[in-house]
Amino acid sequence: MLAHSIGRVQSPRIIRIGGGVARELADVLQQLGLSHPLIVTDPNMADLGHLSVITDVLDAAQIAWGLFDRVVEDPTDACVDDGLQALAQAPYDCIIGFGGGSPMDTAKAISFMSVNPGHVRDYKAPAQIDRCGPPVIAIPTTGGTGSELTRWCVITDTKSPEKYNLSGLGCVATAALIDWTFTTTKPARITADTAVDSLTHAIEAYVSRRAFAYTDAFALSAMPLIARHVRTAIHDPQNPTAREALMLAASQAGMAFSNASVALVHGMSRPIGAHFHVAHGLSNAMLLPVVTAYSVAAAPVRYATCARVMEMATDHDSDDMACAKLVAGLEQLNIDLDVPSPARLGHVADDEMLQLMADQALASGSPQNNPKVPSSDQIITLYKQMW
Repeated sequence: MLAHSIGRVQSPRIIRIGGGVARELADVLQQLGLSHPLIVTDPNMADLGHLSVITDVLDAAQIAWGLFDRVVEDPTDACVDDGLQALAQAPYDCIIGFGGGSPMDTAKAISFMSVNPGHVRDYKAPAQIDRCGPPVIAIPTTGGTGSELTRWCVITDTKSPEKYNLSGLGCVATAALIDWTFTTTKPARITADTAVDSLTHAIEAYVSRRAFAYTDAFALSAMPLIARHVRTAIHDPQNPTAREALMLAASQAGMAFSNASVALVHGMSRPIGAHFHVAHGLSNAMLLPVVTAYSVAAAPVRYATCARVMEMATDHDSDDMACAKLVAGLEQLNIDLDVPSPARLGHVADDEMLQLMADQALASGSPQNNPKVPSSDQIITLYKQMW
């Protein structure tokens, strides 16, 4: 597999990274000439005390702000509609997406749907949303989705149900403030799931048929950071070195997959979330070892490199041996992180459901970026192996 020689990169205009950087929010707004934000978040941010960190900054700078705090996990089209109503209540000139991937994705969708007609489902990939709404300032509180740096967001349709990708300039934040100090309150399950989500972003971006040198650099930097620090972050949640590393890796992996795209794991993961309400990072973790085992023969050099940079294999191992060690290493990571199977969670998928999920996975477009592009029947087989 050869990387494309031409790459196309989209990213925020302003990126600030580091502990405490969220307290620079007022400065960033003033730099952009913005003065009246709507904060889009979920109720947990207030309960954890995180929301007051940014509202205190805004209050001290005498910047008026509004609040939409009804974002749900795996945000839906109905959630976006509610957010649009909140945006219409005052002359807001920007939107702050504050929280995990769900608030940031919701903020993006509220922004571009405020200036584009129709329903959000009308814009699902491969459509490109290039008419931009109010600027979005993304402030992540989990080291996982990388949404703060990507040109993507994911919304769940309440009619289908279906989780669909949305992409384009309208999904790119104007500014990203990446502050790892918010992540120290995350429980072990969320820490594990978001970290493996980032790892999946990095691996899939690196083996994607759309990978190129720019995205490779981010992916190769993110992978070892996650492999080296995720267990520490789970067992020692206040560890600043581990938390900072995972947050940086999430952003690097986000930049990688935003521009090289994800592949089969994500294509198969979204239907699991849509139909069984499994957290996105967790469904990625469930799938990553089995999909990697299916795919390695189609890109052994790339997968072997993944194994070596994560120290799952050595330079003395052949590529085939390194690929085998990669699969084993990912399986062991799932054991260490106590990643359950869907069956262990009590989920049952009959043949009709598996066929629907396979069809939705293929329709997303992500499997076509995989080194080995599967048929519908092969996807069903992979689901059964993972289940």
